[in-house]
Amino acid sequence: MLSVMAQALTDADVPNASTTAVLTRTSEVSNTATLANMIGGLIVVLALIFVLAYIVKRLNLVPSNGGVVKTLAVTPIGQREKVVLIEVNGQQYLLGVTAQQINLIDKLDHSVDIPTTSFASRLKQAKEQQ
Repeated sequence: MLSVMAQALTDADVPNASTTAVLTRTSEVSNTATLANMIGGLIVVLALIFVLAYIVKRLNLVPSNGGVVKTLAVTPIGQREKVVLIEVNGQQYLLGVTAQQINLIDKLDHSVDIPTTSFASRLKQAKEQQ
């Protein structure tokens, strides 16, 4: 009786070949699924970065202050027409911009003072309007 119990215990401790194969296949499938999930997430994040960069570039959300020509104000008039106030070497110019051409409307004798506001103040103002 003791020998039968000892044999049953030793058989339970040693996994057979079919159990080992099933465990190996399960872990391989799990690793493959995890890798595919990780690569899919990486592709989504990279696509999101490129889409947001395109939107920022397209809408001119980041002003460029490093150049000689500075855009001070832009007012859309029509679907493709706008009036632009620019500054070059301290002199301000009012331009009419269309899809086909750019026209000088006026060379301003007196500089127009445009108040600059930070993002925080704009956000606070938008919150108060709600």
